[in-house]
Amino acid sequence: CNRFSMLKKAIPDISKQMLVNQLREMEDDRILERIIYAEIPPRVEYKISAYGETLLPIIDNMSEWGVKDLEIVNG
Repeated sequence: CNRFSMLKKAIPDISKQMLVNQLREMEDDRILERIIYAEIPPRVEYKISAYGETLLPIIDNMSEWGVKDLEIVNG
């Protein structure tokens, strides 16, 4: 699980609004689950859903392809 602030630190070039929009879109698409804790102050965490985990092999393959492509381009 990740909190918003951790995600923002991991992607420093993203604006706060863009991160909020992307998280909401991924939640709407059932890729992420948002967990709200009834605390003061409220705490929210995000985790990948079971459905979202089905995307991981595709993301891994795309990452491998990208690394190989960079090696070819940079020769």
